[in-house]
Amino acid sequence: MRQCIQTDAGIDMENALLVGLSRQMTMAREMATIANNIANMNTTAYKSEAMLFEQFMTTDASEDSPDNVIRFVQDVGQHRNTRDGALQTTANPFDVAITGEGFFRIETQEGVLYTRNGNFTLDNEGRLVTSAGDPVLTDAGGPITFARDETDITIARDGTISTDRGQRGKLAIVTFENQQDMKNVGNSLLSTAQEEVPATDIRLVQGALEGSNVNPILEMTNMIEVTRSYASAQKLIDQADQMRRKAIQDLGAAA
Repeated sequence: MRQCIQTDAGIDMENALLVGLSRQMTMAREMATIANNIANMNTTAYKSEAMLFEQFMTTDASEDSPDNVIRFVQDVGQHRNTRDGALQTTANPFDVAITGEGFFRIETQEGVLYTRNGNFTLDNEGRLVTSAGDPVLTDAGGPITFARDETDITIARDGTISTDRGQRGKLAIVTFENQQDMKNVGNSLLSTAQEEVPATDIRLVQGALEGSNVNPILEMTNMIEVTRSYASAQKLIDQADQMRRKAIQDLGAAA
């Protein structure tokens, strides 16, 4: 959609400026998205994002060509790549990776939020918490707390937690009908107003973390393409500006 900037019968100077500027605005936002992907290529369980574009058409308002159609490009949102990232073994018994579509339920000051970042630890109260200190919730709806002398903590494939004292609970793993509707709120957390659905086709891996699914080679290729597209739009603007200057000079000479 980046090249979809033209009219049916040519564009005048004003339209060329508008088309070029609309193109640069979308390219700037896409570049910001690519840069964010690259910045998070080592962030646990980060999902890469891409801009969504669509063609916006309008008629030429000039008297000389009222029937011409001008095609602009505009960004209409972002698409999250939900593909699993590669598993990275840590040997930390409190690290948990999810394979398949699912999210941990996390209790925060803003309410229940969701994450795939299973880099967990124990706080001073013995609760299983995120790296930010937010409790990880079980399917019973509360946090799980371990005694100081509990040992042999294991987390099964279905999320069941056991210690030397037997079963201690089960991690809540949920999913949603439309994961694209989930909003990033920072610290690898997501929010949504959708109803939770218990995740079934998943597997938890203790002692491992899910890596980012960012493809650095693809992102660098996209960055080069966007840079070239931005430069092409700038060339269009510069040409329109030169035409405007020449027209003013010609009018001045003829006066």
